[in-house]
Amino acid sequence: MRLIDPRMPELARCLTLFQYVQAVTGGPVARIDQAGSYAVPSLRGDAFAVHPGSIALRLDAEGIEAAVVARDESTVSVRLLDAEGRTVHQGRLLSEGDRLLAGLAGTVEAGARADGPSTPPEVPAWENGDQLAQLDAVLADGGAARRRAFDRYRGEHREIEAGVVSAVLDHVCSVGLPIGVAVFAPAAMQACGGPVHVTDRTVGGRVFAAIAESSVEIDLAGVRACHLVRSTAAHGPTSAIELDDEDGRCVAVITQFGMVGEDVHAAWEHLAASLPDA
Repeated sequence: MRLIDPRMPELARCLTLFQYVQAVTGGPVARIDQAGSYAVPSLRGDAFAVHPGSIALRLDAEGIEAAVVARDESTVSVRLLDAEGRTVHQGRLLSEGDRLLAGLAGTVEAGARADGPSTPPEVPAWENGDQLAQLDAVLADGGAARRRAFDRYRGEHREIEAGVVSAVLDHVCSVGLPIGVAVFAPAAMQACGGPVHVTDRTVGGRVFAAIAESSVEIDLAGVRACHLVRSTAAHGPTSAIELDDEDGRCVAVITQFGMVGEDVHAAWEHLAASLPDA
């Protein structure tokens, strides 16, 4: 294992070198797994887009303490670590060419972050912010501070039953309605968007969905609260289903990202409006 530069744009240049990656973000309650190549990762405050076929990664620069290239007998991966040493994102390199390219990533000394990352862009306040401001507030601390002060939010929001998530995924799969999903780990968010190809649910309450080129897993038994939040997005007010764990941290968001078509947006909003209150 060796340390590489975790700062932008050096980290972005490293990640976008690789062509065949299995990218994983999440924790015990929600997890996303996608094979492909990285789009240019973004930081909180930057613009953000989810493109078909690309791995969309968004980071909180202040929370990424280190990046490493890890090698064992069978795999090579790039891992992003937080201040507690936890792996918040992992990109497993699937081709021999990418494994060779990983050897070209410059090594840094331990403690190289002492000078801090470059100044991050200004992040809009979530209280009056759009959809991206809500996502960035979650990225900062899991959304815990936002949730504690949610009475300050100027947009529409209400608590709904977490059990509707599996029904929502089944419904959008059956009618062919594309969706977007973002999964959070400390200081990292990975997102996907597109049609839901298949869904499944275990007896223990774990829900699986194949969305575009990604696989999303949610443990509904670990979801302690679920909120429906509307915020301004590309087509106007857009609903998002936010799932919180037992610590009050948002672990996943189901919504629509970017320009999806007026018919898709209208169908999603109709579905969201039909969801019962908790």
